[in-house]
Amino acid sequence: MPMDDQFWKKVKCIRGEHYVIIEDTKYLETDEIMLLIDHLTSSNEWKKTPNLSILLNSKFPASVNAYLFENGFHLHDETVTYKKDLTNQQSDPSFQLVSLNNLPEETFTQIWRESMKDSLNGPSSFDMEDYMSSVRTELGNSYRDSCVVAYEQDKAIGVVMPHIEPGTRQEGRLFYLGLVREERKKGKSRVLHNQALTVLKNDFKAAYYIGSTSVKNGPMINTFTRNGCSLHERNRVFKRHVFTGKGQL
Repeated sequence: MPMDDQFWKKVKCIRGEHYVIIEDTKYLETDEIMLLIDHLTSSNEWKKTPNLSILLNSKFPASVNAYLFENGFHLHDETVTYKKDLTNQQSDPSFQLVSLNNLPEETFTQIWRESMKDSLNGPSSFDMEDYMSSVRTELGNSYRDSCVVAYEQDKAIGVVMPHIEPGTRQEGRLFYLGLVREERKKGKSRVLHNQALTVLKNDFKAAYYIGSTSVKNGPMINTFTRNGCSLHERNRVFKRHVFTGKGQL
């Protein structure tokens, strides 16, 4: 079975400066995912990708997991994806949201860094420079509109990053949502998430929302369900790192 354009249209490839993430494997058959793994491990182009991730849908048999292990991948995390139709989405503007258009980048990155501390999601090998580079690469010139700090009475409590998924017209996503440590466990995550969904609908013209988190992140799963999102799919995240002249990313 050739790796033609029709094949690649079945999956989504998210490309950053130092990484590639392959999503939507649910649209592949078992023989196709095995072919994909072969291609990723034999093609010179893919061999050189520093950080390669595959979100393997839960429908695949254990033999596919084993084949990934055999080919240099490791299990990084397990995630759940939730979805919500935004037609009737509405909420009060509980927090003041200020984008990078009106903030120094250093302020935004500092608060984002604080929001990621002690995260319940899988560990990352990226530093903040890598994260900002990936945001610019994925979102293009409009990335400043999506880098937003949430304030409560002039105090920064976290960040939220609404955007339309590249390659789609109406799929709303949050590149990141998080609170600084001292603001957690106060019910603010649900309120900020709900406000962000309204921003996706009204400002970004999203028709629906897709959000993912680690199965270990109970508070975020609770936020999804309390804000009317429904379980959409489950994935196992397999990663392969390649050592480069600059070290492992």
